[in-house]
Amino acid sequence: MNATTGRNGQVTTSVENGEETASPALRLRTMRAIVQAEYGSADVLRFEEIDRPTIGDGEVLVRVHAAGLDRGTLHLMSGQPYLMRLMGFGLRAPKNPVPGRDVAGTVVAVGANVTRFEVGHEVFGISKGSFAEYASAREDKLVRKPANLTFDQAAVVAVSGLTALQSLRDVGRVERGQHVLIVGASGGVGTFAVQIAKAFGAEVTGVCSTAKVDLVRSIGADHVIDYTQEDFANGPRRYDLILDIGGDSPLSRLRRALTPRGTLVIVGGEDGDRLTGMNRQLRALALSPFVHQRLSIKTPKERYADLERLAELIEADELIPTIDKTYALHQAPDAVRHLEAGHARGKLVIAVTDAG
Repeated sequence: MNATTGRNGQVTTSVENGEETASPALRLRTMRAIVQAEYGSADVLRFEEIDRPTIGDGEVLVRVHAAGLDRGTLHLMSGQPYLMRLMGFGLRAPKNPVPGRDVAGTVVAVGANVTRFEVGHEVFGISKGSFAEYASAREDKLVRKPANLTFDQAAVVAVSGLTALQSLRDVGRVERGQHVLIVGASGGVGTFAVQIAKAFGAEVTGVCSTAKVDLVRSIGADHVIDYTQEDFANGPRRYDLILDIGGDSPLSRLRRALTPRGTLVIVGGEDGDRLTGMNRQLRALALSPFVHQRLSIKTPKERYADLERLAELIEADELIPTIDKTYALHQAPDAVRHLEAGHARGKLVIAVTDAG
């Protein structure tokens, strides 16, 4: 074990292959975590021993059982699009050196102003740096974990679930009986979106690759289009609402698949624009006032009430998280590479309780 002093004076110690090396006294105030000192690919991630986080009056400390990996975490890791750096995430290096937002675990300490949680409560939601044995989180970004969910399942709900719920309900204004097309139905957001749209009474068509057709059908899609065999815009069906999570379909193609007064919701920024990541989104917003179709975008909001709504859908068995693979904490770089390669079927989990 090699001790070093990192950014902000924090003492870190390197850990080899997930094996325990710190003394018992040191382990009482430190934790194992994935850290990054610079922006970059999965190669910048290191498994180290660092100080446990402190909490403010409105925060809780969570003993992390599992963490989820989403594409937003990849953007924060790489520092792209560059607009994120100007928004306060760190100009030259990440402000928070521990990646990860999705979290599920047990509350082990509460701030002075916390009223909704007590030590021992099992929770899930959004934290600061969940790729670690302990993470701090604001009280209003956590909810109680449903009893019918494992920690692994709960760990992947918040970020992707909120994006899917808000895109369909708040922006898309989905209604019972509508025809909804979900482009990218097999991914993290897509697997939640298919189930939520069905729970709201829509007829759902999912678009995915050949290898993922069975998955999309198994989570409730009424129809599945294999994009390697069929173009969703060339068929006879037109859709009242299209949720595009795929990231590269031209606006003209998406509009061709919409009804004359249908709604398009574009999610995420995967169009290769390093500056803003929102080329298609900005073009859609600029065009929308001049056409009958409604062209819109969605940036998810981390709202406690919506986390509660997701928990309600889960408890009613209308929403079941789809997990592709589970990685140990020290294998987080491998999980990142798997997601970057586009191989994930649903969500990826970082198992933290037995880190290593």
